[in-house]
Amino acid sequence: MGYSTTLVACFITFAILFHSSQAQNSPQDYLNPHNAARRQVGVGPMTWDNRLAAFAQNYANQRAGDCRMQHSGGPYGENLAAAYPQLHAAGAVKMWVDEKQFYNYNSNTCAAGKVCGHYTQVVWRNSVRLGCARVRCNNGWYFITCNYDPPGNWRGQRPYGDLEEQHPFDSKLELPTDV
Repeated sequence: MGYSTTLVACFITFAILFHSSQAQNSPQDYLNPHNAARRQVGVGPMTWDNRLAAFAQNYANQRAGDCRMQHSGGPYGENLAAAYPQLHAAGAVKMWVDEKQFYNYNSNTCAAGKVCGHYTQVVWRNSVRLGCARVRCNNGWYFITCNYDPPGNWRGQRPYGDLEEQHPFDSKLELPTDV
């Protein structure tokens, strides 16, 4: 009796830990903050794409050894994030969306010395499919990659709409804050 009770308790503990670690990294956990940011600028929602998610997982697995912030060079748009000691879907997307403050729609540029291309990829109107993955790297950091199809950030194009059809920016975009 003791053996089977211990085995069942270990399995239940593993299942709870596995479920809780996956609970903040489900497809919906990536889609919700992406789509919230897109709604803020009048862009339609993205849908989850298992093909993109498989591509993202394959690349994330390759980065597990070094957690290096290096793009895959694949055929999709791509955002990367890494953090220690923890990083979940909403935290990664929040990092990218927080770049909104550095993006100037009128000039279609980032503020001097700032980065905003992760944000523009999140809200890129033509990017309608999303797939993301997360790994824990050997150094204890977490690495997240999201892939977008079709890719965004095309030179000379704005991420969404024409100037006259744009809604004003809401600089207080609220997304989950867990990192």
